[in-house]
Amino acid sequence: MQAILINKDDSGYRAQMSQIEEQQLPEGDVLIQVDYSTLNYKDSLAITGASPVVRNFPMVPGIDFAGTVEHSDHADFKAGDQVVLNGFGVGEGHWGGLAQKARVKGDWLVPLPSAFTPKQAMTIGTAGYTAMLCVMALEQQGVNPDQGEILVTGAVGGVGSVAVSLLAKLGYTVVASSGRPEEKDYLLSLGATQVMDRNELSEKGRPLAKERWAGAIDVAGSHTLANICASMKYGGTVAACGLAQGYDLPATVMPFILRGITLAGIDSVYRPKADRIAAWNRLAQDLDLTHLDAIMTEITLGQALETAQEQMQGLTRGRFVVNVNA
Repeated sequence: MQAILINKDDSGYRAQMSQIEEQQLPEGDVLIQVDYSTLNYKDSLAITGASPVVRNFPMVPGIDFAGTVEHSDHADFKAGDQVVLNGFGVGEGHWGGLAQKARVKGDWLVPLPSAFTPKQAMTIGTAGYTAMLCVMALEQQGVNPDQGEILVTGAVGGVGSVAVSLLAKLGYTVVASSGRPEEKDYLLSLGATQVMDRNELSEKGRPLAKERWAGAIDVAGSHTLANICASMKYGGTVAACGLAQGYDLPATVMPFILRGITLAGIDSVYRPKADRIAAWNRLAQDLDLTHLDAIMTEITLGQALETAQEQMQGLTRGRFVVNVNA
């Protein structure tokens, strides 16, 4: 079968198209025929070696996939079931979805919601599932559409694109932050009411700024997240799920103790299964499926190698769905 295989040895670090045998797949109680995978930012980090996300070699990257169960020794799944996997260290410590087959633990799988085809599920993928978790976190903290503007950073990316679409359909006023001014029409088409330059937030700011945001979904971290916290309205909530700008947080406690804001950390990798199912059910209910074609670009397994380089250079937008059988 075809797969992208990452190796690191005396010859260096390299990712390349390879032929592998089924018996090479790692241990697991469910064997899946992969229909579609995706190219996430973390996958591009793995393929390019830009960050040490791969923990074992050789490694098949791909932190998520959708496919059909071929064989199962797990009580919850049988041959023919359609399933989705997001996270659990797949593509980092356990062979992932950028291959034509995968063998994983059944406890990591979620039934594919009937509302989605495998291709649609991967257009959403880990990025969209993470975006839904962020929206749910805002809701759980009582943020509602009547309270004011919601900021989404990295809005042209996978998490940001789905977050903008979700929030707009739910009635929120969405401001999209991006460093790609040429993508303004794209963001407006997803439901953003305004697009702002990410540079307005990316430099060192004041410890407490003018109140503006009722809520925010941030993929950047660093100064961007610090400035968002400083400009939250009283009682507002920030859902933080990324570190595209950096993993530091050069902030003060002032917005927390003077405005009572909440910083909600969003982990999607090891989220409990009940939360995963709830998020996928909400996506089936609340995501505008007419936006998926605009968000998604389909590529082949071989094209993922080049696209990973482009993604690391910030030259891409939306979601890349990988047809592993093309």
